[in-house]
Amino acid sequence: MKILVAIKRVVDYAVPVRVRPDQSAVEAVLPKYSMNPFCEIALEEAVRLKEGGWASQVLAVSMGAAPVKDTLRSALALGADRALHVSCDTELQPLAVARLLAALARKEQPGLLLLGKQAIDDDCNQTGQMTAALLGWPQATFASKVEGGVETLRLLLPAVVTADLRLNTPRFVTLPNTLKAKRKQIEGTTPGELGVDVTPQLTTLRYEPPAKRKGGTLVGSVAELVQKLRDEAKVL
Repeated sequence: MKILVAIKRVVDYAVPVRVRPDQSAVEAVLPKYSMNPFCEIALEEAVRLKEGGWASQVLAVSMGAAPVKDTLRSALALGADRALHVSCDTELQPLAVARLLAALARKEQPGLLLLGKQAIDDDCNQTGQMTAALLGWPQATFASKVEGGVETLRLLLPAVVTADLRLNTPRFVTLPNTLKAKRKQIEGTTPGELGVDVTPQLTTLRYEPPAKRKGGTLVGSVAELVQKLRDEAKVL
């Protein structure tokens, strides 16, 4: 069985972000990017399935501009057998990504499509569900364990599964594997070659930072606390 894993390059989770002065986008305070944590967990699960004899090949795919190749190198170092870059400079919204993944799934014929449940930059949590709908495949979302858990699902393959944080703990990238990954070829394609229109269908009006929290105040009695909750906070 071949496993197709979708991965996304995002601002590193440890880097603070800020809204641009013109409110047009969110940017990183420091230029540090990495693989989306949920995608890394999906990739780890695919590699484990291969190591367990359930799969014969792991294909990692990522979409976007040239820097995405760095993330694909990381995927190869973590155990992916192949890496595919869908080159695109256009903003890719969830439906466009789902259409690209569906086209790749039809071309590559994987037995399983693994994704992170969401990306930490936009938190959309839509791509996996949309891809399953486009393919007409069964889907399992927020997977926290391949076998066992709060709710156990049995799916007919091929299927789409999105990974939660509790599914596994990704391995560390070793130096030898990093060096090997640098020598491996990254395959390439484009939305046009896949026959997919990725024109954005949504327009972002503006980004706004969260409202700043007000400082706390001390109260002298329970009665005063109740009064403030009722008259100022309006929660009673």
